Amino acid sequence: MIITGKYPNLRLRRNRRYDWIRRLVEENYLSVNDLVLPIFLVEGKKKKEKIVNMPNVYRYSIDNLSPILDRTLKNKIPMIALFPHTEKYKKSPSGEEALNEDNLVCRALRYIKKNYKNKIGVMCDVALDPYTSHGHDGLLKNKIILNDETNKILVQQAILQAQMGCDVLAPSDMMDGRIGLIRKALDRNNLNNVQILSYAVKYASSFYGPFRNAVGSKKLLVGDKKTYQMDYKNKNEAIREVALDIKEGADMVMIKPGLPYLDILSLIKKEFNLPVLAYQVSGEYSLIMNGIKKGIINENSILETLISFKRAGATAIVTYFADQIANKL
Repeated sequence: MIITGKYPNLRLRRNRRYDWIRRLVEENYLSVNDLVLPIFLVEGKKKKEKIVNMPNVYRYSIDNLSPILDRTLKNKIPMIALFPHTEKYKKSPSGEEALNEDNLVCRALRYIKKNYKNKIGVMCDVALDPYTSHGHDGLLKNKIILNDETNKILVQQAILQAQMGCDVLAPSDMMDGRIGLIRKALDRNNLNNVQILSYAVKYASSFYGPFRNAVGSKKLLVGDKKTYQMDYKNKNEAIREVALDIKEGADMVMIKPGLPYLDILSLIKKEFNLPVLAYQVSGEYSLIMNGIKKGIINENSILETLISFKRAGATAIVTYFADQIANKL
């Protein structure tokens, strides 16, 4: 970058003097079109349950989804993401509930597509952790996650969700090879228009705690997920993960978590010419909300963090703030 001129002839503050000039020269912009709203599901009737450590975020029974979906449509948020809180008695070592066409996600998909058609996009998590009794994203044997055996179940889960009406399949499990297998299975089943948003870069992070509580896997988790989620000390590995998933058929990729990995987000966006999403995860959300509640920071910090994702190159952002920030946008 070549900069000509110097002070006092060059005064950069001239472009900051008034609100109108700041708006005129701003480099990054956030709109409702950049937002994806996660929604947690729960069994029962007329339920809206609070979630520990996630203020203003709730679990909804399927019959109580309409108010939040109506509000999402009114705010013109393009897509929601569904996550189930599976009852403990339905969990098992192999996560068979993931393949039940009457599980929470499948019933929610049928409800949404019946009542809202294609007015809003629906993204579904492809992973076993909401359904396993040990809390892992894959099959566990002798304390080892079985990659290829897990992939077989993930393919079935993905096809089922697609048949139920899911628009965007989002494998978040970090098993090797699952994107290619899911894409081939979609094509074989005449579901070739269903998109795959791969959690290509998902780090073994300390920021997932409130989410695991929301889906009921936190207290069940045996050990950790470091043998399949990425080491947060690694950067170049992210490029390899994304390159492989693109080659296998991913339409979009996800970087998760968000704020601690803005450098990774920027790197992937510059390296690859495809949509890159960021997930502002539950731990990030809770920290910000608690900071606001205690008066340590103010609500402007929400917009500031979301803009940081856009500045780093995010095409869109999965965030629990989507519902409350949409009005301000």
